[in-house]
Amino acid sequence: MKKNCLSIFAAVFISGFALVVNSCSKDDDEIATTAVVGIAQDPNNFKGEVTSGQVVTLDPTKVYVLNGAVRVKDGGKLVIPAGTRIVATATASSYVLVEQGGQIYANGTPASPVSFTSSAATPGTWGGVIICGKAPLNTGTTGTSEIGTATYGGTSAADTSGSLTYVRIENAGADFSTTVKFNGLSLFGVGSGTKVENIALVNGAEDGIQLYGGTVNVSNIAVLGNADDAFVWTDGWIGTASTVFTQRRTNGTGNTGIKGMNNASNSAAVPVSSPTIKNITLLGGTTGESNAISLSSGTYVNFDNVVVSNWAKGFNITGDATVAYLNGQGKITNVFFDTNVTSKITATSTAGANVTLLSNTYTEKSDATGAGNKMANPAWAIGWSGLL
Repeated sequence: MKKNCLSIFAAVFISGFALVVNSCSKDDDEIATTAVVGIAQDPNNFKGEVTSGQVVTLDPTKVYVLNGAVRVKDGGKLVIPAGTRIVATATASSYVLVEQGGQIYANGTPASPVSFTSSAATPGTWGGVIICGKAPLNTGTTGTSEIGTATYGGTSAADTSGSLTYVRIENAGADFSTTVKFNGLSLFGVGSGTKVENIALVNGAEDGIQLYGGTVNVSNIAVLGNADDAFVWTDGWIGTASTVFTQRRTNGTGNTGIKGMNNASNSAAVPVSSPTIKNITLLGGTTGESNAISLSSGTYVNFDNVVVSNWAKGFNITGDATVAYLNGQGKITNVFFDTNVTSKITATSTAGANVTLLSNTYTEKSDATGAGNKMANPAWAIGWSGLL
C-alpha cells in the first residue's frame, strides 16, 4: 500500500519528448519516471495517436486546437486536467477516440470543467468524444464503431476506459458520412470500471449521449439543446443512469428526451438492454412536442422519480417484448406529468395495435423532484454545464 504519496510533475523537453516525473514515497522510497511522446507539445496542432505505454498529459493553462483525430490506442493514456479547453477546427475529421485498452482521464471540477467545443461555435461543426470498451453487447461478440472503425465489445463487464468528470462537450454532431453523424458522447461497449459523472452535452447536431451495449453507469448528465435525441441506449446496455436533466431547444427542434432500445434487428437478443433510470427531468422545447420517453425493440428498463414537461406524450412503449415487460409490472414509479403533457403513457404491439394499459403499469407522484429541482435547473448542473 502507498504511504505519504506526493506526485510531482516536471516537464522537461528533450528531443521532442516531455518527461513526466511522478515521485511517490513508499516504504521502499520508490520513484517512478515516465517518458511521454509529445502530441500535446504543440497546442496549436493537437492531433495524432497516444500509443501503448505513453501517458500524454495536457497543460490546463493552454488552449488545444484539435486539428484532426486524437486516437488513444491500447495501452495509452490521455490525461486532461481540470480547466483544459480543447477547441476543434470546424470539421468532421476532428474528434477524440479512445480505443479498447486505451484510457482517458478528463477530470474537471465545478469551477474548472474540461471543455470541448468548436472554433465555429456552431452545432455540428466538429466530431465528438467516442470511447470503445471491452464490455458485452448483443450485436455479436464484438462490433466496429461507425466512426473511426474501432473494435468494441467483449466479455469484460468491469473493463475501465478511465474517467470523465465535469466535462462539457459542445457543438458536436458533424456529418461523418451521408448516413452517419457524431453524437456528443458515444460509449461503445464501455465497462462498469469507467467513471462517467457530471457530463454536459450542449448544442449538438445529433444525439447528446448514446450507449451501445456495455455496463457503464452514468450520473449527473445534462443534455441541453441538441438537435436529435438527448439520451439513447441500445445493443444490450445494462447499467444505471442516475440524475439526468434534458432540455430541448426552445423552438422545439429535437426528437425524444430518452430513447431506449434493445436490438433493432432482434428484439430477443441477449444480453437484453435492462438499465435502471432514476432521478430524471425531461423538458420539451414547446408544448406539443412528441415523446419524452420512447421504448422499443425489446428493451427492459426500470424508471423511478421522473419529471416530464412540455411533451405531447410522456412514455411511448412499442413492441410486444417491451410492452410485456412494462405493462402492469410496476417498473415505472413516482412520475410527475406536467399539465401540458397530453398523453401520459401509450403502448402499441409489434403489429401496431393499441394495447390497453393494466393497473400498476406506473405510479404518479406530484412532488417528484426528478433531477433535483423538479422543472427548474438543478443545483448540481448550474455553472459548469452552461445552465444559469
